Amino acid sequence: MSDIQIEQIRHDITWRIRHEVMYPDLPFDSIKLEEDKNGMHFGLFANGQLTSVVSLFHEGTVYQFRKFATIVSAQGKGYGALLLNHLINYVKTAGAEKLWCNARVSATGFYNKFGFIETDQRSLSNDIDFVIMELQLNN
Repeated sequence: MSDIQIEQIRHDITWRIRHEVMYPDLPFDSIKLEEDKNGMHFGLFANGQLTSVVSLFHEGTVYQFRKFATIVSAQGKGYGALLLNHLINYVKTAGAEKLWCNARVSATGFYNKFGFIETDQRSLSNDIDFVIMELQLNN
């Protein structure tokens, strides 16, 4: 794999990739989160190019990641897995008891590989099926 760096980045740096990958047909502002300023945001850089982004929020020892996206040309190359591993290790070090996400149903297989378990909490948003998936930690 190429030269990889994972860094904490400013929230507004995530917006371009979020929009391009997740909701390219919606207005740009639709990918901004009210809580963005309160979260932590990570970017994976491959050969100096921002390739994957994810945003992390928490209440106490329960952490949620949101808006996890990899540019289309770099999907399937393991970058998302590297970034998710980084996130899991980061929250473990921070003392997290649980990490969860609202996953696209089409991505559940990816999250299963990391130990995430599907809950019975499902929803539909922008014609996309979602399910809440959880990873129990430090117990």
